[in-house]
Amino acid sequence: MSKDKMTNFRWVMCAMLFFATTVNYLDRQVLSLTWDEFIKPEFHWDESHYGTITSVFSIVYAICMLFAGKFVDWMGTKKGYLWSIGVWSAGACLHALCGVVTEQCVGMHSRAELVRATGDVVVVIATVSMYCFLFARCVLALGEAGNFPAAIKTTAEYFPKKDRAFATSIFNAGASVGALIAPLSIPLLAKALGWEMAFIVIGVLGFVWMGFWVFLYDKPEKSRFVNKAELGYIEQDREEDARMAAKETSGSEAGKDGKKGISFWKCLSYKQTWAFAFGKFMTDGVWWFFLFWTPSYLNTQFGIKTSDPLGIALIFTLYAITMLSIYGGKLPTLIINRTGLNPYAARMRAMLIFAFFPLLVLLAQPLGTISPWFPVIMIGIGGAAHQSWSANIFSTVGDMFPKSAIATVTGIGGMAGGIGSMILQKAAGNLFVYAGETGMTFLGFVGKPAGYFIIFCVCAVAYLIGWMVMKSLVPEYKVISE
Repeated sequence: MSKDKMTNFRWVMCAMLFFATTVNYLDRQVLSLTWDEFIKPEFHWDESHYGTITSVFSIVYAICMLFAGKFVDWMGTKKGYLWSIGVWSAGACLHALCGVVTEQCVGMHSRAELVRATGDVVVVIATVSMYCFLFARCVLALGEAGNFPAAIKTTAEYFPKKDRAFATSIFNAGASVGALIAPLSIPLLAKALGWEMAFIVIGVLGFVWMGFWVFLYDKPEKSRFVNKAELGYIEQDREEDARMAAKETSGSEAGKDGKKGISFWKCLSYKQTWAFAFGKFMTDGVWWFFLFWTPSYLNTQFGIKTSDPLGIALIFTLYAITMLSIYGGKLPTLIINRTGLNPYAARMRAMLIFAFFPLLVLLAQPLGTISPWFPVIMIGIGGAAHQSWSANIFSTVGDMFPKSAIATVTGIGGMAGGIGSMILQKAAGNLFVYAGETGMTFLGFVGKPAGYFIIFCVCAVAYLIGWMVMKSLVPEYKVISE
């Protein structure tokens, strides 16, 4: 240990992860903030088309997460992250070409012709444009799948276990910040320059980030920005991990960084993997539902557009509330310091607390009869609870798996989360169309508002169910060896 003052470069890396996640969610949010007001009239979509696009994005993201984690472990953090953000930025920009491709396929020459179309041509336009967007969303999903495996791996490389949930909550807050910036910028860009330029401008940000990552990132032990004091702080868990680790070493393979890694199939043999995956399956779709459908919900139920001043204020407020999640990652550290619990036990205690807050989403529809601000506040609290839960569930992987397997396990859990999201998004889209056409009733609400109430009920209880299954699968802390 050097007597020199400890450097704090690990927080610079945390800031890089924060900005990457911010760009990730900005790119993801462009469609949800433009489809209802700008894209829907041009291509004659309904909620079913949008539900199909969001659900396909979710399942492709899920499948890619499965392989993205293994890819990042094999390729290494630096190159793996560069490939990821490069692909998703290209995919974001590809959305801008969907209108041109649709015009060529249907034999039209302008947006005005698409809007004025009638009869069977409308069905062709809706179908062709939907498949164009599906292709762009698949490219986006392929790249975005690498963000969290790479970010969680970087966090495990640069932070000791007691700080990982806090660091994760900071970079994970990029999701909220991205969603916060989105309503202030994307609808205005779309209104001033066209929805195509909104995709391009936001997509280019990822390429800018890549330049900084190439210059700044290296492993802590090799980084010219990390001194011995900081390296010692980062590696403080090494002796305890060696003492607690299980003795099994079978099923390992070498990665490009020279360290052994647990094979994919070996990872699936651990209950820790299944606990993480089930927690993600139950809860990821809730956050994505809030992300994808809240703008449409405000327009459907209250007639508030995302480009209206009130619409911008509501969406901004919602994601401003989710920023409270930055403190959610600090709670396990406080629990550890005050009680002496191990990291996993402290994290599970914190996650149980966070699992109760989404129950407030049950009040969104009843209070919405008074003012649209009430459902926005309830959804915002639910979103903050999700992000706090997310920071901690990601950190459980680093608590129990070696660094060389973290991205792989994170990818498995991400796939489970994507599958859960696909089911929820597709079910929601079809439910809203059915409710609107049949005038379905649910607890005093009629039509699409009744459909939203049903989905809100599902979102509210998902976290408690996820926590109970996780706790039953992994009741106690156990570190897995390489």
